[in-house]
Amino acid sequence: MKHVREPTEAEPGMPRRLGYHYERNGTVNMFTFFEPLANHRVVLTRGRRTMIDWAECVREVIDTHYSEAEKVVLVMDNLNTHGLSSLQEAFEPAEARRLAERLEIHYTPEHGSWPVLAEIEQSVMARQALSRRIPDRGTIERRTTAWQRQRNAADATVDWQFTKEEARGKLKRLYPKINV
Repeated sequence: MKHVREPTEAEPGMPRRLGYHYERNGTVNMFTFFEPLANHRVVLTRGRRTMIDWAECVREVIDTHYSEAEKVVLVMDNLNTHGLSSLQEAFEPAEARRLAERLEIHYTPEHGSWPVLAEIEQSVMARQALSRRIPDRGTIERRTTAWQRQRNAADATVDWQFTKEEARGKLKRLYPKINV
C-alpha cells in the first residue's frame, strides 16, 4: 500500500498524522509452516495461492528446512491447492514422487472450527511485522524473514491450552453420537 497523501510529521503538541486513504499495490500470499514442538516457523511469500505456488513452497520446506528429515508431517486445512496432486501439477513425475514419499499429510476437520497453530502465528506476525503500510512485496519478504528469524531465535511458542476433554465438551455437536 502506498500513501495517497504523505503523512504530516509530529510537531510539539501535535502527533504525527497519517491519512486513512491508500493506493493498493497488489496482494501477497503468505504460506506459513509452523513446527510447534520445536518452536520453528517458515514463512514464504508468493504472488498468488495456486497449486504450483503451494507445491514450490512444500519443496522448499522439505529440501531446505527439513533436508535431514525422513518424513515431514503436515497438518493443514483442506484447500483445493493443498494436496499431493499439486506436486504432480508442478513437477516432473519423479520429483513429485520423491516429495510425496517424504510427506505425511493430515487435514483439519472440514466442519470444525479448529484454530490452526500456523494461523495463530500469522496473527502474531501481522501484529508484530505487518501492522504498518507496506509499499511492495520486497518489503514484505524482508519483514517476514526478519520476524521469522527473530521468533525462531527467541524460541517463541504458541501456548495451546485447548485439551481433548475441552474439545469434546465444547465441540460435542461435531462428534458422532454412538449408541451402544
